[in-house]
Amino acid sequence: MANITKEDVLDRLRSVTAPNGGDIVSAGIVSDIFVTGGKVMFSITVPADQANGMEPLRRAAEVAVKGIPGVESAMVVLTAEKKAPAVGGPSPQPAASRSPAGRPAAAPGGGRAGIPGVGAIIAVASGKGGVGKSTTAVNLALALKANGLRVGILDADIYGPSLPRLLALKEKPQVVSGRILRPLDAYGVKAMSIGLLVEEETPMIWRGPMVISALTQMLREVEWGELDILVVDMPPGTGDAQLTMAQQVPLAGAVIVSTPQDLALIDARKGLNMFRRVDVPVLGIVENMSYFVCPHCGGRTDIFAHGGARHEAARLDVPFLGEIPLDLGIRLSSDAGKPVVVADPEGAHAAIYRKIATEVWNGVEAARSGGRRPPRIVVE
Repeated sequence: MANITKEDVLDRLRSVTAPNGGDIVSAGIVSDIFVTGGKVMFSITVPADQANGMEPLRRAAEVAVKGIPGVESAMVVLTAEKKAPAVGGPSPQPAASRSPAGRPAAAPGGGRAGIPGVGAIIAVASGKGGVGKSTTAVNLALALKANGLRVGILDADIYGPSLPRLLALKEKPQVVSGRILRPLDAYGVKAMSIGLLVEEETPMIWRGPMVISALTQMLREVEWGELDILVVDMPPGTGDAQLTMAQQVPLAGAVIVSTPQDLALIDARKGLNMFRRVDVPVLGIVENMSYFVCPHCGGRTDIFAHGGARHEAARLDVPFLGEIPLDLGIRLSSDAGKPVVVADPEGAHAAIYRKIATEVWNGVEAARSGGRRPPRIVVE
């Protein structure tokens, strides 16, 4: 395979005419060039008020780069910087998104557009990293599948994707048609992650707009098919990815993962309040690494204290979904790419995850029957 460089990409893009004349490289609107193997990704910055008419430019850049010997695929996104709204002014309304077939997915003035075929979308989030959120998200998705639902999982952590390792996924997603990708199958769950498109040790050195565009593409340009629920493993914190998800799709709810100690709970509280601020139902809190049971003597130790998440859930009036122990078996099965719900489906830990999955699904159905509004960003 040819060794493709950023200079090769820039040289080819000099053949693409910029909106105001000249070429797009000289115009300084090409950025975030990322090359891994035969895959090329980059963004083109365009005026926000002209973004809707710039698809021919995006397509021309994509075709040009695909003409480079050795390039297998090109992901080109349009990014635009908008002025922040005045404090107290109306909330910005995003342009109507489109389904993979190219049809408008929502009427102007309507709520956030869902993903065709996907019944409900939930976010699994945490206020900080290191609390086992991804392990919880993967086992939750598999537990929902074990409970009889059609399930997909999206790894929305662009900078630190962990889904390929947790599910032992090594194949690359195939292109179905145009830019639509087919998700991989992991124990009967449809899975997609940016980690499936780049090498494991390749750092994603992208600015916010590129991250948002990549996340939007993985939501809307993947052939998810018919799903009862799509589980989104969010990156830690309360930043672009969380707000993008709330703006782009009608989230049926969010699950907050925390460990019991005060420091983690402070950050979990921030994550919970962020979802409330954008009008996303909080389905509940999971206390991960809740306790440790010695495999030799059977003695129990509360390494990170115990019960903090349960107390916080009661204080904030949200459901407490359950306690997951700090256990060597959960860690080993996760590292091996066969999470405990499928590695030991009749075991005690799988039963915990299935119970949490039942509570989550009940919460989704309750939120939908309650006629909650789709998420709306409020600027105060």
